[in-house]
Amino acid sequence: MSDSRILFPSQQILPVGNSSHSQATGRTNTTAVTGASFADILQKTSNKVIFSNHAMQRLENRNLNFSEQDLKKLDDTVARMAQKGARESLIYMNDTALVVSVANRTVITAMDGSSARENIFTNIDSAAII
Repeated sequence: MSDSRILFPSQQILPVGNSSHSQATGRTNTTAVTGASFADILQKTSNKVIFSNHAMQRLENRNLNFSEQDLKKLDDTVARMAQKGARESLIYMNDTALVVSVANRTVITAMDGSSARENIFTNIDSAAII
């Protein structure tokens, strides 16, 4: 009968803040170096709007691009909508219509202005024009 336990080579366990060990191994504590806590980093990344695979395909197929400034506006708009209690929103920006899940901070789909003119958007509770 074989032993199903996983065995790891012995490793020395040291406290995280041990500076003599980090100097000896060449490893540094990134939190100490950057000064940012995990909560700060998580907060910064969680404020960014992401695009679903479907939305990315739509943007690519229709040759729609956003600048860094446009993405910042989108992030800010979604944050303001979340504060007002929006859940599913239509955001019209730069002749592009975006359906956004505000709760998940995710762009669900995107279309250019000419495609959006003939469509009916359902299951949204708010809209923003920026």
